[in-house]
Amino acid sequence: MKKIKLFHSKKDNDSSPRAVMSEKSKFAIVEAYKSARTNIMFSLSASEEKSFVVTSYSKGEGKSTASANLAISFSKLNKRVILVDCDLRRPNIHNILKLDNQRGLSDVIVRLATFDEVIHRDVIPCLDVLTSGTIPPNPSELICSPVFTELVERLKREYDYVIFDTPPIGVVADALTLKTLSGGYVVVLRERSTTHGDIEKMIENFKLADAKVLGFLKVGCNPKSRKSSKKSYYYQYY
Repeated sequence: MKKIKLFHSKKDNDSSPRAVMSEKSKFAIVEAYKSARTNIMFSLSASEEKSFVVTSYSKGEGKSTASANLAISFSKLNKRVILVDCDLRRPNIHNILKLDNQRGLSDVIVRLATFDEVIHRDVIPCLDVLTSGTIPPNPSELICSPVFTELVERLKREYDYVIFDTPPIGVVADALTLKTLSGGYVVVLRERSTTHGDIEKMIENFKLADAKVLGFLKVGCNPKSRKSSKKSYYYQYY
């Protein structure tokens, strides 16, 4: 497993628009996400899968911001990319990307809306976004439903890459239900927030579920606190 360090401001969190990559983003952040993108692509290539799940252990670790930035980075390859907010309990993608969330994934699953009615197309070139939609009383059941599985299969046919933003696995197990629908998991760790105990529990959960971890993405790093920022670009193997 590979751990890739990304430089974010300490003030950046899941709902902070300033953390989303743009033309004004720092070179170090853009390049770090490019490195993450390359490694995810290589990890997926063995299984010929083009979809992956982004999760974390607990809330507030920057998972949704990382999901959005990975989606943006993948779209720069001029490939058709869709970001799906599967966190039906505490959605953040619509806030981060400043999108309407009146209807979305949950509404499609219960057939209150069609996919074409709720999809946000070309949020930036090559990137579509499916927000979470109405917060349901039974989110786990919706993610496990045959309708959701059918939707995922459709997305795989229509897009080059499908990225799922899911609830933290230390809170609910929804993310693990996607193990058969994706190529694996990218786990977001936040410096000075995620503990070694959290990581051990996550790894144990993945082992019990027989789920594939593509790698760890460490955010919240402060290069000024390190003697040599160059070290932050090295990949660490476990």
